[in-house]
Amino acid sequence: MNEFNRGFGAVDVRSMDTSVNVGLRTFMLGVYQKLALGIALSGGVAFLVGSGLVPGLTQLLLGTPLFYLFQFGPLALILGSAFLMRNPSPLATGILYWTIVVMLGVCLSIWVAMAAAQTGVTTRGGATLNVTFMTMTKAFLLTASAFGALSLFGYTTKTNLRPIGIIAVFALWGVVGISLLSFLFPPSGMFEVIVQVAVLGISGVLVAFQTQELKEGYFANEGDTRSLAVMTNWGALNFFIMFYNMFTILMSLLSRD
Repeated sequence: MNEFNRGFGAVDVRSMDTSVNVGLRTFMLGVYQKLALGIALSGGVAFLVGSGLVPGLTQLLLGTPLFYLFQFGPLALILGSAFLMRNPSPLATGILYWTIVVMLGVCLSIWVAMAAAQTGVTTRGGATLNVTFMTMTKAFLLTASAFGALSLFGYTTKTNLRPIGIIAVFALWGVVGISLLSFLFPPSGMFEVIVQVAVLGISGVLVAFQTQELKEGYFANEGDTRSLAVMTNWGALNFFIMFYNMFTILMSLLSRD
């Protein structure tokens, strides 16, 4: 899944006094709380669908072409919203966020199904992935720790991360494009790992960059309740996508034989 970035206004990060700004802290906590709820909901959907507790639901979502709707739907929604949401509202961006959270939860259910059935899968590059619930737990803890540290860095640093953040956004699109082109060439396990590590590193940079972007956006729109509500949804969506990227890549790397 690709990073979806919205500019929130240019503010000199070195002039921000974040140590005493209660409003900024409240705003950022709102973003993190929405992210946490999204992660919890996505995990719940993944477990409900992947564990087979409701066999009919599992068969419908994972055993029919309907699964492709959930696999490619988030990207289509993100790209579509970039063109259609010229003046986004809190309601529209909120619906977009929760829809993508549920869709990606269904995608995660594939991993839960493999862990529950204790079955592996072979990637196009020939690697065998044997995911377990222990592997998923380790990947989640690593992702949460790295995400928290990177976001804290983005929140506290006085260095302007915009130049490297913009490069990271273009680099992510480039890696995605290269990975799609790779289907035209013979599969390579090494290439798979290189792409995954690249996306993992880029996502880490984007976590710090997006955190600083949210700070800038808050100061540019301070007092505008509607804009801040929209920013909360965009920020949570960006964070969720990056968390999802990092989590799934770490699961894949930790599960490789």
